[in-house]
Amino acid sequence: MNVADILTDGYTRIRETVHAAVEGLEPDDLNARLDDGANSIAWLVWHLTRVQDDHLADAAGSEQVWFTEDWATRFNLPVAKGATGYGHSSKQVGTVRVDSADLLLGYHDAVYERSAGFIRGLDGKALDRIVDEAWSPPVTLGVRLVSVLSDDLQHAGQAAFVRGCLERR
Repeated sequence: MNVADILTDGYTRIRETVHAAVEGLEPDDLNARLDDGANSIAWLVWHLTRVQDDHLADAAGSEQVWFTEDWATRFNLPVAKGATGYGHSSKQVGTVRVDSADLLLGYHDAVYERSAGFIRGLDGKALDRIVDEAWSPPVTLGVRLVSVLSDDLQHAGQAAFVRGCLERR
């Protein structure tokens, strides 16, 4: 197994977990918050997908799927067009609402396909490329890919937890 295969497997696991957390849910459950300060499944999946889209597009030197496939218009959220959810207040989290599981999964799948295509073309040397000099030490592509993978799996797991809580009601 090579580096690209390992990373592709990791990002595929994000997709599988997201699908398990979202498929078949109605808007009320997608947008439900366990309490006023909690994140909804919709916000968690939108956020993890926005971060993946933003960070991998930057690393690949490409445009975000959010803009190129007009997902920003389809979601029509009352947040800045380029927002990823990073630093959102509880009030802002509550404004991220989706009308269907298909919309949320459609965007996630489009980002997954773009990410997987980028990752499949990588080799070990590519992972050493510096992609962000704002940090000390500077962030390599390998570190960025693992960072996004880790963050996304945590949020996908949170979405699965929320779904489990909702199903027990």
